[in-house]
Amino acid sequence: MPTFDQALRKAGEFGRFQRRVFLLLCLTGVTFAFLFVGVVFLGSQPDYYWCRGPRATELAERCSWSPEEEWNLTAPELRAPAERRGQGHCHRYLLEATNASPELSCDPLAAFPNRSAPLVPCSEDWHYVETHSTIVSQFDLVCANAWMLDLTQAILNLGFLAGAFTLGYAADRYGRILIYLISCFGVGVTGVVVAFAPNFSVFVIFRFLQGVFGKGAWMTCFVIVTEIVGSKQRRIVGIVIQMFFTLGIILLPGIAYFMPSWQGIQLAISLPSFLFLLYYWVVPESPRWLITRKQGEKALKILRHVAKCNGKYLSPNYSEITVTDEEVSNPSFLDLVRTPQMRKCTLILMFAWFTSAVVYQGLVMRLGIVGGNLYIDFFISGLVELPAALLILLTIERLGRRLPFAASNIVAGVACLVTAFLPEGIPWLRTTVATLGRLGITMAFEIVYLVNSELYPTTLRNFGVSLCSGLCDFGGIIAPFLLFRLAAVWLELPLIIFGILASICGGLVMLLPETKGIALPETVDDVEKLGSSQLHQCGRKKKTQVSSSNV
Repeated sequence: MPTFDQALRKAGEFGRFQRRVFLLLCLTGVTFAFLFVGVVFLGSQPDYYWCRGPRATELAERCSWSPEEEWNLTAPELRAPAERRGQGHCHRYLLEATNASPELSCDPLAAFPNRSAPLVPCSEDWHYVETHSTIVSQFDLVCANAWMLDLTQAILNLGFLAGAFTLGYAADRYGRILIYLISCFGVGVTGVVVAFAPNFSVFVIFRFLQGVFGKGAWMTCFVIVTEIVGSKQRRIVGIVIQMFFTLGIILLPGIAYFMPSWQGIQLAISLPSFLFLLYYWVVPESPRWLITRKQGEKALKILRHVAKCNGKYLSPNYSEITVTDEEVSNPSFLDLVRTPQMRKCTLILMFAWFTSAVVYQGLVMRLGIVGGNLYIDFFISGLVELPAALLILLTIERLGRRLPFAASNIVAGVACLVTAFLPEGIPWLRTTVATLGRLGITMAFEIVYLVNSELYPTTLRNFGVSLCSGLCDFGGIIAPFLLFRLAAVWLELPLIIFGILASICGGLVMLLPETKGIALPETVDDVEKLGSSQLHQCGRKKKTQVSSSNV
């Protein structure tokens, strides 16, 4: 009885059909990028902000001051950089407590004699000067409430984490394309609700749900793409699809620039998901999944359609096919740490996922607080990511996986540490070094996908990758708090933390076994032998016999 991979070779492993489906599903990466880093524009800081008491409000209205005049004449002096994110005041003069004349004067010196009135924390009546409205001004996420902006990104990543387990399980049980379509519909609906949220609580709840559905759409599209192509193409498409994520990062600042409000940006990044519902008529269910669910006839029907689109012919002899890979029904975490080599790989990979998420998201969100032109800086940072996939493709088959993985982390770490201590007076050098750091962590983020799948046996691969990549979402939950809270102490302090994490990760991944040129492990025993000459020899003998595994 022929296997699925043998039938796929006859139908065409990467013909016209697969290229069309691949291109369509890659567009999901663009919209997922919008969701992943959109907070940089949804929550960008106002030019400046302050709050007013009753007397200051009355004076500003009576004297017809512009916002800039009111800012300069009535707001307290900023006493320390740590008091602001953007340019803002967290205190106001308590003019009601002064003995100033009840007759208000438009002379600021008369209204604020020596500015000697006591200062009190701001609590309401905030005023903002900004080019585009943001969730910061919409929900007053400044000063004592500044942490709530961090929460919006953390809650999105919590949604990613929930989506990875709930919708990942659902995709294995109910089908890839069904969960993909439900997820796309969910992203669109929850995104619209977020745009018109009447209060912050509704905003946060539906942002969490958008994260759940967003991760479901991205994850299932990735799985479909890798399951409909041959094993030789799987590694390439897995890397290239992430280039569309980078394309989304490049496009996002242009979209944000032409949108006058955060609601417009939110709708622009959410509504395209409804278009993916049209894929119901052009993207079939994964035939590999159908076979695992004992629906061989449906799988064969799809494969014959694939062959026809590819100009191939699937012989009537292929009346029944099977998949050689068998999954363990109930894998557990203990299976990943029970033996020494598996334990080492699991712990290092979990740390690598966590580090990649913290450093990558931290560097992206940092663009929103360092000044400069946010739109241009963000666009350039996206362009920097494009060479990452090319460098990976050029190095992993020549140098192996371990060395590029370690080098990319170390480059990112050293770049972060150097940037933190470079003087402000040489911006070109700071930009160059920071660019290397962004390129390094992008490569590390993309390589960890590949390495993780190659270091686990077939019986534990899906479970192991899901569990380890969960640390990516956990890192995303921590990243905004780590960035913004430490930046309030010293703007460059997060870079030092990022640099230390990435450098340590670079050293640890050198302890992983090299997987270049060997067969994917089938059992835990195979993993325990990785790195030994015995497995290298075994891998070369078995290379032509081992069926493709789920990557």
